[in-house]
Amino acid sequence: MPEGQVIHETETPITIESLQADLKALGIEKGMVLLVHSSLSAMGWVCGGPVAVIIALQEVLGETGTLVMPTHSTDLSDPSQWENPPVPESWWQTIRETMPAYDPDLTPTRSMGRIVETFRKQKGVLRSGHPQSSFCASGPHALYVTDNHSLGFGLGENSPLARIYELQGSVLLLGVGHSNNTSIHLAEYRADFPTKRVVREGAPISEAGSRMWTTFENTDIDASDFDRIGEDFLRSDAGKVVQHGKVGNANCQLMPQRAVVDFAVKWLEKNRT
Repeated sequence: MPEGQVIHETETPITIESLQADLKALGIEKGMVLLVHSSLSAMGWVCGGPVAVIIALQEVLGETGTLVMPTHSTDLSDPSQWENPPVPESWWQTIRETMPAYDPDLTPTRSMGRIVETFRKQKGVLRSGHPQSSFCASGPHALYVTDNHSLGFGLGENSPLARIYELQGSVLLLGVGHSNNTSIHLAEYRADFPTKRVVREGAPISEAGSRMWTTFENTDIDASDFDRIGEDFLRSDAGKVVQHGKVGNANCQLMPQRAVVDFAVKWLEKNRT
C-alpha cells in the first residue's frame, strides 16, 4: 500500500508506546515464545516503521521472551518450479550452477515484509540454516528454535515450527490472515491424507566452505485452503482460545500454536480427500 494512503487512513501516528499498549491488551505477556506474521501497512502509519514494531514486541516480551519470525527465501529453489514469474528453460542449468549459496547473514527474505527483513538484520538475532524455509529468533530460546533445522522436510519435525510447538509457543497474526499462518504447514507434515506426496527440491548451499547445488525431499505443501482452515478453527470450540484485537489499525489474532496445529491435522485428514 502506498505510504500516502497509509497516512490518509491513520488518525494519529502510531508509536512504540501505543504499540506496546495494544500488544498487551491483545494478551501478549513477558516470557512468551511468540511467532509473528505481519503486515506493516495494515497497522497504519507507524513512527519508526518496522524498527518501532520490533522494539515494541521485544519490550512487551521482555528479557525472558523469545521472538520468532519466518525469514523464508523461496527464490533459492530449482528454477524449473518457478511460476511467478517463470524463466526460460534454457536458463535453468546456468541458475543451478551459479546462484549464490544460502548465507544466513547475507541472503534476503522474499515476500516476507519489511518487519521481517529488518528483524533478521538486528544484532543478536539468530537465523536457521535452511536455504528456503529459515526462521529468525531472538531471546533465551532463540538457539533452540533455530538450531539443527533439517534440509529435508524443512517445515516438519526438525524445524523451528516443531520447536515452537514443544515450547508451547504462540502465534500472532498481525494484520494478516491464516493464509500466512506458517504453523499450519507443520500440520500438513503430521496429517495423513490421500493427496499427500513427497517431492524433490533443490537449492544452493555452502558445505565445507564450497558452494554446491543440493537436492532434498520435502512434503508438497499447499496453503490454498489455509483460510478455510482458519475460518473453521475460529468457529470451533478449539478456536475459543484465540484472542482478537487491534494493534494500530491492524486486525490481529493471538493463539496457542498447538491449538491451531492440532485442529489443522484433524481438518486436513477429514477434508483433503
